[in-house]
Amino acid sequence: MIDSMFRTVSSAERFERVGVPAEPSAAAHTRDAFSRWLQSTFDLDPYKANDLVLAIYEALANTAEFAYSTTGFVGTMDLCAAHDSAESALSVTVADRGRWRTAPSYPADRSRGRGIALMKALSDQASIQTSTSGTTVRLVWTGIRRR
Repeated sequence: MIDSMFRTVSSAERFERVGVPAEPSAAAHTRDAFSRWLQSTFDLDPYKANDLVLAIYEALANTAEFAYSTTGFVGTMDLCAAHDSAESALSVTVADRGRWRTAPSYPADRSRGRGIALMKALSDQASIQTSTSGTTVRLVWTGIRRR
């Protein structure tokens, strides 16, 4: 994870939004900026681009909704994407400094709770690391080439 001072980076190899307030509106703005970066930097068909955007938004939205829900304050989240041109792979990390929320053993609302499954289905690799100092979601897509 990177420090929580708000910072933005956009280049052909990297996209970073660090220290973003973990709120729904900030998650939406970050998603939109990431989508514009994808469209301007990579040669993706619209379906693949939508898969990437939806997967990272699920990670951002989960952070905004759950990471700091028991703290009483708005924490921050970081989105860092890096392209490896030699491997034609794009890796995206969404991280927070909040607490992992364990899902109830029964679904309270059957229309919810599909975010992690979506992230895994829409990416080539997905991992979630949790600790007392935060959660890190890492998503990887292969076959991603720059324009």
